[in-house]
Amino acid sequence: MVDISFIIVNWNTRDILMDCLNSIYKTVKDIDAEIYVVDNNSTDGSQAAVKNGFPDVKLIENETNTGFGYANNQALRIMQGKFAVLLNSDAVLKENSVKRLLAFMTTTPRAGIAGVQLLNDDGSKQNSIDNFPSTETEIFNKSILRLFFPGKYPSKNMSYKDPIEVDSVIGACMMVRKEAMGDVGVFDEDYFIFLEETDWCFRMNKKGWKVYHVPDAEVFHLSGHSKKMTPWRSQIEYYISLYKFFRKNRTQASYLTLRVLKPCKIFINLILNILGNLVTLFQKEGLRNRLLKYYKLSVWHLLRCPDSMGIQKKP
Repeated sequence: MVDISFIIVNWNTRDILMDCLNSIYKTVKDIDAEIYVVDNNSTDGSQAAVKNGFPDVKLIENETNTGFGYANNQALRIMQGKFAVLLNSDAVLKENSVKRLLAFMTTTPRAGIAGVQLLNDDGSKQNSIDNFPSTETEIFNKSILRLFFPGKYPSKNMSYKDPIEVDSVIGACMMVRKEAMGDVGVFDEDYFIFLEETDWCFRMNKKGWKVYHVPDAEVFHLSGHSKKMTPWRSQIEYYISLYKFFRKNRTQASYLTLRVLKPCKIFINLILNILGNLVTLFQKEGLRNRLLKYYKLSVWHLLRCPDSMGIQKKP
């Protein structure tokens, strides 16, 4: 059996996809591996670039943008590896990162998922761990929660020498045990993009599988390249996924509380950003971008949250 099946979902990220694939070939040695690229109807020549540059890669070409979870599932259902490594196209592996993940998973039989330490281009740490969404995390500032309750809300601000058990990991690079997938299932395809890995970790936890952060497995992450192409639609799509997560995994009372308090928080932020832009005479780009974000989210809520305002899903 193959040791590892790498799975990369791509949508119009040809150049960084090439960097991602190169990093696999450069850093993964003495491990029996296969690589899948699932392309979601890119129009930037990604498919030809994969075929010409990496003929050994198994390319799945979709006729529409099927979404992140659905596309991953296409490869997860046919993979031959004992473990899958789900890798964003905007991620670049460092030397020994996969080797360390594999060693940890091999010696930790109840680990269903293991995530890495994500890094910015300059080597600084990104948040690679997340808590399951709750009323507290969504209403209060996460930075404050992490500051005052670091044990309950772990973050990049803490230094971890050894792997730690966590609620959820950021899905830019994570290793998943095939046996656990057989028990829990693959991604829930109701999520088009965002929080599908969080939902997966939640389901793993309910079935008794553990999720770990492995700090010495490091991966560079450009962070949200596809998302930057549709910024405000991506923000709305995140909220669509967030409300789905609560409706599916939290109590009715928690879901209703979120649906009341979250729009209130957005409207308050809209007012504060209007005032901030007026004071600065709209000269601060960051403030202008935040104003647009909260304006679009406010309009979306006032229109009763139509899915059509998110990232468009083609039939």
